[in-house]
Formats: sequence, C-alpha cells, structure tokens
Amino acid sequence: MAEGDQQEKTEQATSKRREDFRKKGQVAQSKEVHTAALLSGMLLLWFFYAPLFWDEFKELLANLWLLSGTLELTPLSVVNLAFTVIGRIALLLAPMLLLVLVVGFFSTFLQIGWLFTFKPLQPDLAKFNPVSGLAKMVSKRSLVELVKSLAKVLLVGAVAYLTVRGEFERSLLLVDMTPVDTVRFIGRLAALILLKSCGILLILGILDLVYQRWEMEEKMKMTKQEVKEEFKDAEGDPYIKARVRSIQMEMSRKRMMAAVPTADVVITNPTHLSVAVSYVREEMDAPQIVAKGADNLAMRIREIARENRVPLVENKPVARGLYQLEVGDQVPEELFQAVAEILAYVYSLKGNSPGRR
Repeated sequence: MAEGDQQEKTEQATSKRREDFRKKGQVAQSKEVHTAALLSGMLLLWFFYAPLFWDEFKELLANLWLLSGTLELTPLSVVNLAFTVIGRIALLLAPMLLLVLVVGFFSTFLQIGWLFTFKPLQPDLAKFNPVSGLAKMVSKRSLVELVKSLAKVLLVGAVAYLTVRGEFERSLLLVDMTPVDTVRFIGRLAALILLKSCGILLILGILDLVYQRWEMEEKMKMTKQEVKEEFKDAEGDPYIKARVRSIQMEMSRKRMMAAVPTADVVITNPTHLSVAVSYVREEMDAPQIVAKGADNLAMRIREIARENRVPLVENKPVARGLYQLEVGDQVPEELFQAVAEILAYVYSLKGNSPGRR
C-alpha cells in the first residue's frame, strides 16, 4: 500500500479539492430536506387551491354525468371525450406539478447553490462490481440511512397514531353524520396529520443536512502528503523551480562572461569584487556595466580580462559602488567622474579614445 494511503486524513480540504468534488457532483445535500419542503409546499398549496380544485372537479363530473345519457358512443366520440377529460384533469393538476418543479429546484439551490454537471450521469463500471456493491450494503453510510428511515417511519407513525387517538371520541359520532360532514372530518384529520408530519420531517431534514455536510467534510479531508502534492501542482515543484532558476542564472552568467572581452576596463577590489565597464561614445550616454562578480566569479572575470588584454584597475570605492548596480545599468552621476578618470587613464595607456577598438 502506498504511503499516502497509510496516512490519516487530518488536513482540511483545500479550495481546489472542494472545487474538484463539486465538479464531480459530490456535494452535501439532504433528501429529507427535499421531502419536507415538497410536502410542506403541497400542503400549503392545497390549503388555498382545494376549493377551486373541488369546484372544477365537481363541474367535470357533472358534465360527464349529463353526457352519459346523450353521448353517442362511437370510437371517435370516446377518443374526443377521453382527450377532453385528460386535458381538464391535467389543467387541475398543473399547479401541483409546477410546485413540485419549483420546490425541487429551490430546495436544491438553497443547499448547494448553482451547479450544473453531467458527471454523476456518466457510466461507471465500478458501480456494477458485486463486491463493492455488497460492501456498500454493510457500510457505515447504509447503516445511517437505515436508522434515518426507521426514525422517519416511527416518528411519523407515532404522530399519526397520537393524532387519531386524540380524535377517537369524535370519530364515534361519524355514524350519525352526513356523508359531507364525514368527508370534512376525515379531511381535517388528514390535514392535521400531514401538518404535524411536515414539522417532524423538517426537523429531521435540518439534522440530516448538518450530518451530510459533516460527512462531506470528513470525506474531503486530505493527508499531509496530498496537501503537499496539490501545492506542488498549483505552485510548481520547488526542486524544478530551483533548477530552472539555476539554469537561467548559468545562461546569464555565460552571456556576462562573453561580454567581458568587449569591456574597456575591469575595476577591481583586490579581495573579492570585479566589475567590467564598457563605453562606446556613439552608442551610449554613459559608461555601462557589462559584467560583475564576487569571489570566484570575480577571479574568473579577471582571468578572461587578462586573456583578452582588457586592463584591470584597482579602485576599492568605485568597485564597491558599481557592484551595487545591475548588469546593463549605466554608471550613475555620483560615480561618473571617478569612472571617467579611470577610462581616461586606460585610453591613455592604449593610445585610443572611447568608441575605438
């Protein structure tokens, strides 16, 4: 087993890991919240919509009753009647179907926000593995789902039983009630049971949502090695970055060394500094630093200068001042006079002037 698999997942999920889970559709949401929201929404809608529904439904039944004695039964008339009835019933059920869509959308949106992905729908052969399927059946999650289902059934059943028992004495009077009053009594009792069930399901939904989010946080946790690997992927491997910087510095050093033979003078600090300066009157406004180095690099600059007969001039203050600049920088105003004197001395030794090689 790999070392990363042996480590405990003790680190909180990074933003990238959360985003990866989200892209796969692995988000924390509770089915109990959907159930409670849908049942509550349907109950609320029915409270306002029931009178209109029953009026339209009674009118439909009355029309069918009137047609039963006058309708000529032919294949065409039966088909037309069927389409008419189905159309009327569809219109009556349309508000409830629309409510299912709206409640389903918002109950999901309020839990996980906006998310659109086809990942969960993609086929996965691992799901058809009987071994993994059996493992899921006896897993911790399946046990939790079983406990939730039993708790939901027992709580809703207990609420229904207690509600019916509370109305038991009144139910004995049903034998003396008219059919209309009996239906009203049963409807009121059913609405009371549903209302209490909604409250139970809502509490269970909130508790389940808290649990689902905790479980998802535990699932997304990472090992220390996974955090390191993700950091490397995001920021780049430190070893590789260091290697790239080393290569870049080496290339820059080679270009700098190649420029030493073109210098007019190398100004040195006897102990550890060397700065190569060049000046071409037609091309430059002021003398320019073409190479610099300290310690071993300074010694190498001096060797190349001697091999190419570039004069070496010792001047500690000027060498220290120029070394603070970057290769390619021009000599600043405060050092210009001192460098000009050094160049004049060098030109006098060579017997030429700036810009001549």
